[in-house]
Amino acid sequence: MTEKKNTSANMLGQFSIALQQLGWDPEDELRVDIGGVAATGTATHPDANPKWAKPFGTITYQKDAFIVIKNVSRSPVVPSQPNPDLKAYHV
Repeated sequence: MTEKKNTSANMLGQFSIALQQLGWDPEDELRVDIGGVAATGTATHPDANPKWAKPFGTITYQKDAFIVIKNVSRSPVVPSQPNPDLKAYHV
């Protein structure tokens, strides 16, 4: 069995196939987010070892990072409507 090379073209091809299977159109607006990241949220001492104390605001991608692809065009915001059959206990 031959092993496929994980080239950019191969990755994009797999992505294209997944979008087709979902029935998404090329005109749909997509949003791509990255999950599995660590962000430094505290300030560190200026003399701190940079190996252990990364500067404030540093974003590090973890080995198990993942991407989330959301089809913004197909997720309309529909506000909830009150149920007319429900009656309040208190006026």
